[in-house]
Amino acid sequence: APGALSAGSARRSHAEPAEDGYAGERDGGGRLYPGHIPTSPLQKALLAAGSALVALADPYRHDMVAVLGETTGCLVLPNLRDKMRNDPEGSRILQERPRIRLSTLDVEGLRRLPDGTLGREYLRFLEDNKVSPDTRMPAKFVDDEELAYVIQRYREVHDLMHTLLGMPTNMLGEVVVKWFEAIQTGLPMCVLGAAFGPVRLSARKLQVLATELIPWAIRSGRSANCILNIYYEQRWEQTVASLREEIGIFPPP
Repeated sequence: APGALSAGSARRSHAEPAEDGYAGERDGGGRLYPGHIPTSPLQKALLAAGSALVALADPYRHDMVAVLGETTGCLVLPNLRDKMRNDPEGSRILQERPRIRLSTLDVEGLRRLPDGTLGREYLRFLEDNKVSPDTRMPAKFVDDEELAYVIQRYREVHDLMHTLLGMPTNMLGEVVVKWFEAIQTGLPMCVLGAAFGPVRLSARKLQVLATELIPWAIRSGRSANCILNIYYEQRWEQTVASLREEIGIFPPP
């Protein structure tokens, strides 16, 4: 599958700032970081409305979901950034700017880890679902380079949320993860996904979602520490069970 993970495509065993990292210096076109597209409040509103319509019609349009997240998250991202600044591990992440990409993953090293460890189960999730961290869209419309990194970090740990929550990439799994992320981050894009995602589910799945999965996701989201304050790249050898307990995520029902 295009973009799917393949063995031998990674070279480093720890996270490093990517070459296309956020520079924080405005260039002649008003750009604050590579790929930045300066936009006015009206332009952001139009982009938000258009991307919301497309994303609701096709939740798998990840490009539109990304645009929606950036254009509606301006009030929430500073709060997430402050949570990271006020946490020792989160502050270190902000300073070092690690990126989760194929170029920063030691795929074979993760494959050799014991079953049940974060690294092994994360790699299993990527391979089983034929997804790659490199498919995450780079930030474009956030008018602050540090906040652009915050939303980029959120995107790149999304698959780790699937791993920790034990949820697949089907619509039911995505809705459950969005409920957890909505409680955790407050990002409007997550709230919309949690609210409107269930309309595509069957009656049987809706019953399971309403009676078991949503209550568990909300409870876990409220009890968990900020998911952006975990340096996941340095926790590959930790078991999923112990990391769940550390963060405050209840075992999946």
